[in-house]
Amino acid sequence: MQSSEGQKEYDFVIVGSGLGGLACANILASEGYSVVVLEKNHQIGGHLQVYSRDKSIYDTGVHYVGSMDKGENLYQFFKYFGILEHLKIKRMDDDKFDVVRFNDGSEYHYAQGFDRFKETLIGYFPEEKGAIEAYCDKIIEICNKFPLYNLRISGENYQMDGDVLGMNAHDYIASLTDNVRLQNVLAGSNLLYAGVQDKTPFYVHALIMKSYLSGSYKFIDGGSQIAIQMSRAIRKNGGEIYKHKKVVSANYNEAGEITEVVLANGETFKGKQFISNAHPAVSIDIFGADRFLNVYKNRVQGLENSISTFLVHISFHENSFEYLNYNIYQHHIDSVWGGIDYDEETWPQTYFICTPYISKTGKYADSMSIMTYMKSCETEKWADTFSTVAEPGKRDAEYAEFKQCKEKKVLAKLEQVFPGITGKIKAVHSASPLTFRDYIGNRDGSLYGILKNSQSPSRTQINTKTRVPNLHLTGQNISMHGILGVTVSAFVTCFSFVDKDKLIQKVKNA
Repeated sequence: MQSSEGQKEYDFVIVGSGLGGLACANILASEGYSVVVLEKNHQIGGHLQVYSRDKSIYDTGVHYVGSMDKGENLYQFFKYFGILEHLKIKRMDDDKFDVVRFNDGSEYHYAQGFDRFKETLIGYFPEEKGAIEAYCDKIIEICNKFPLYNLRISGENYQMDGDVLGMNAHDYIASLTDNVRLQNVLAGSNLLYAGVQDKTPFYVHALIMKSYLSGSYKFIDGGSQIAIQMSRAIRKNGGEIYKHKKVVSANYNEAGEITEVVLANGETFKGKQFISNAHPAVSIDIFGADRFLNVYKNRVQGLENSISTFLVHISFHENSFEYLNYNIYQHHIDSVWGGIDYDEETWPQTYFICTPYISKTGKYADSMSIMTYMKSCETEKWADTFSTVAEPGKRDAEYAEFKQCKEKKVLAKLEQVFPGITGKIKAVHSASPLTFRDYIGNRDGSLYGILKNSQSPSRTQINTKTRVPNLHLTGQNISMHGILGVTVSAFVTCFSFVDKDKLIQKVKNA
């Protein structure tokens, strides 16, 4: 182990380079603190990672982004980070950025902006005008109660009152109308948050819907550009980022404060403050279970995670399939909430389809991604295997067969949506819950971290501060998942160190 004598002590050591870690590093480095980010993988960015096969680029997590119209919250955050003008983005179709499609072939378009969205839906359901208007008003009302999403500050407290947090998304939508098809259309994109009928709070639905209605864009040539531009901005402000640095434990002083983190290779990094971008349960493992109260540890480790995913990537023969400037949410079942408790015989019952925008192919799609639910128990028998570029491992032939069998099922359903598509496919590959577990670093490949629950909202709230005086948490489990949610969480984490009024003013003035 290297000697810690004369070793640099950073103001902040950040574990994990997902967007939460990068955003904290960007904020703190620009405030003049010395910052180091440690990433275990060969690529930074967590869910922002992309990979390429046969010259095609594939996103692992970020397929499109909302709130990017001028002056919207994410637009302002990216401007503040100094990355907005470097991002290559393409606005999705104004009259349909998302299409909710059902087994009978009928489809319903989500248009950009509340006015156009309302108008389009009322066109499909003229007799439901009142319900559609009430739904849109409620989304705006709920989102106004989250100050940071509106670039406002509200006292000390970022946790909402129980009435807002305890309102259930499915139940609220069902209370507006008896028209089951309209209920399904309004909740039709619930794969964005792995919606669970009796658990998902309406505020999760509202914040995400409002975000996408406020400017939906795709990243040209992949979402990893966010991580690349963030890392440039961090380094420009003197911050450091290191890959292939897997943090496994920490050393403490007599006051119970962390003095340094210890890497798998025995290296150490000293710091005054530590921020973990890992899942809270994984953070407990890294920083030592004995350092946390049992009641906290049991609560965090006992929280249910959102479901995982099976992601199929296909590449097309040249100029064979036209690029779609919108996404499709396809449902083969009666309720859009039902796909999460899928039946293995008829799986996949509900899935998301998108074609990434690749600058070199323009009018034609280079590839397509199809994302559907998969429970991590389906890959349980390979749970003790591991395989990433940074830590290569092999999985057996049975695993490869399992994936091929699942790919075939997905493609058979896809053929119903796009008859003849099979003949246009050049190559197919896929990622399972194990892939997400290995690359994102949570225990079960959960897509969106801890599942929010309208029945017991306070149980699923995770504070950024921990019992360890100089250990703080950030990432998708703090406020919300997604690009916007994780960015907001990073600000909440940094409010412990930076004057929040001044910081938010900087974002507004950017």
